Amino acid sequence: MADEQQVTRRTVITNPPPAQGYAPAPVYAPAAYQYDAPVTGEAVTTRRVRQSPSTAEVLRRIVIFIFALIQVDIVLRIVLLLIGANADNAIVSFIYNTSDWFVGPFNGLIGTNALHQGGSVLDVAAIVALIGWTILELVIIAAINIGRREP
Repeated sequence: MADEQQVTRRTVITNPPPAQGYAPAPVYAPAAYQYDAPVTGEAVTTRRVRQSPSTAEVLRRIVIFIFALIQVDIVLRIVLLLIGANADNAIVSFIYNTSDWFVGPFNGLIGTNALHQGGSVLDVAAIVALIGWTILELVIIAAINIGRREP
């Protein structure tokens, strides 16, 4: 997740053109290079800068991921109930059981929990739960953003 930048700096060192009657004075490299050869041409310096997200940003990403899983679970429940999926199927049963945890607190919040038409069911409580969990996510993200440092 860390962003990496590469900064390249080019320094060109050349000897000045000789004046009439004078030989050019050589330009020597700094003592750190341990040799006394004249320096001409191009020197390239590469520096890598590693930037990583702040703790608040990582926490924000985790919260978004967790709430996305909850919201996907509830949306799958709504769709499966609308198409009248077989509750005896292992996958459908798993989705119904896991989404019950998130829809349960919102059951009975409004006058009706579900609307039936033929074999399909519109789970109104699940729609209210989806809205409720989204609002809770936004509140938590806003609280995290208070302590977030700006780049």
